[in-house]
Amino acid sequence: MADTPSVSPLAPSRFPDLPVIDGVTFATAQAGVKYEGRADVMLAHLIPGTSIAGVFTRSATRSANVLDCQQKLGGDPKHGAAIIVNSGNSNAFTGKHGEGSVAAICDKVANACGVPTARVFTSSTGVIGERLPHDKITNVVDGLVADLDPKQIHGAAQAIMTTDTFAKGATKVVKINGRDVTISGIAKGSGMIAPDMATMLVYIFTDAKIDQSELQHVVSNASDKTFNCITVDSDTSTSDTLLMAATGASGVDVDGNDDFSNAVENVMLELAHLVVKDGEGATKFVEVQVTGAANNRDARICALAIANSPLVKTAIAGEDPNWGRIVMAVGKSGAAADRDKLTIHFGNVLVAENGWVADSYSEKAGADYMKNQDLVIKTDLGLGDGTATVWTCDLTHGYITINADYRS
Repeated sequence: MADTPSVSPLAPSRFPDLPVIDGVTFATAQAGVKYEGRADVMLAHLIPGTSIAGVFTRSATRSANVLDCQQKLGGDPKHGAAIIVNSGNSNAFTGKHGEGSVAAICDKVANACGVPTARVFTSSTGVIGERLPHDKITNVVDGLVADLDPKQIHGAAQAIMTTDTFAKGATKVVKINGRDVTISGIAKGSGMIAPDMATMLVYIFTDAKIDQSELQHVVSNASDKTFNCITVDSDTSTSDTLLMAATGASGVDVDGNDDFSNAVENVMLELAHLVVKDGEGATKFVEVQVTGAANNRDARICALAIANSPLVKTAIAGEDPNWGRIVMAVGKSGAAADRDKLTIHFGNVLVAENGWVADSYSEKAGADYMKNQDLVIKTDLGLGDGTATVWTCDLTHGYITINADYRS
């Protein structure tokens, strides 16, 4: 398989212009962990006073990197921090060797950046079950530190990619008490994407001043409404990590500020959508809306059953308005449902109601709608006030092609 697949048809036309975040600098290097001839390691260096929050995979087989990051959250920010990420190898299911790799990388970065090892956060993404050649990473750390630049966030986004077909970035500037606060983030993710906290690697930076515990609250809440609402293939990675760093360089205190929280959520939602649009082999971006459920939990269960169904996803890939597969997914979901109260729409096209196909529905109308690149599937269960929205993509031959020989 080629290391650089063709770009997703759902990709944006270009990487966004992400403004400089005061207090953070970036660098990348070609370490050759797996990929040759491309950057595969990124370093972010953060000034003293930076608060760091995070959410991580709940996988029972999570990597040594994830376990290490989880233990380090809430540390003293006075010495600054560093985040180092490699692509090509996940350092997962590597036992004590994985822990040793994390320790070696942290020690090297701490010495080179002048920060405590307790403030070095690592992530690894790629193949599971192969020992990480961490010496290739430690060998480039001094060069990374020498190359640190506040304008290199685009390069950082490229360095963390694996099967991604495009780099992902998003930004938001929000005015708080008359002063600008900037938030910028990058993400990687294409396959092994399912809601279980963050389901990818995500790094978000802001110049806002905020206490770590409050930042953690903002991050956790926003993640539940964004990254935990996307799915590509229903599989959860061993390496999922979302870290957010607030340098405080703007001097604007945002503790308890709703405008800041909303801006963070907006950045996360844009990144989450970009991950779905880069789903392996994806050609359609699909929003699944469920309303009228007995409660929000049932609505989410039903929405994910629709979004994760291979039969639904392959019908979407084939532009087949096979609404019976929606009925199937609702019925199997485990959420409370009543056949005769179910209503289904494809976009604004009423497809089914009252336990039967709608009198106004035509197969042509459904087929014409399915030709769109962006699709909305709406299902009302007619039982209560529960609602949920999740985002997914179609399932094509491209997904099989990418994953059948991923390790080669």
